[in-house]
Amino acid sequence: MKASRFYRIAAVLLLFFALGHTLGFRQSDPSWGVDTLLGSMQSIHFDVQGFSRTYWDLFLAAGFSIGVFYFFAAILAWQLGGLRPETLALMRGTAWAFAACFAAITVVSWRYLFILPIVFSVAITACLVVAAWLSARRI
Repeated sequence: MKASRFYRIAAVLLLFFALGHTLGFRQSDPSWGVDTLLGSMQSIHFDVQGFSRTYWDLFLAAGFSIGVFYFFAAILAWQLGGLRPETLALMRGTAWAFAACFAAITVVSWRYLFILPIVFSVAITACLVVAAWLSARRI
């Protein structure tokens, strides 16, 4: 097996994860009973460093920032998948840091989220760990 295959699989999973997160994180179901909470998040304003913001603004900023990070991670994984094995072997610190980052995301997902992000996080982490391990063996 080649590390490039696992990086490419991770890239595709990350792209789907990014799209799903970016399009879905603002969705709510009225049966959750959060309409009052969401209304409060959107209507209560406060000043932060000269800007009038709401908790909804902060929620959107965090959600979109995560989506941007996942898109970047998809590009990075795709680029790593295109490198020669000799080059990947020299980048083992980056490869393992990338895998460790998604291992941490998996822990956060497991602790605070639900099945879909947990499954994506576990699958992406597994691909990145295998890719890092295979690319480090090339030296």
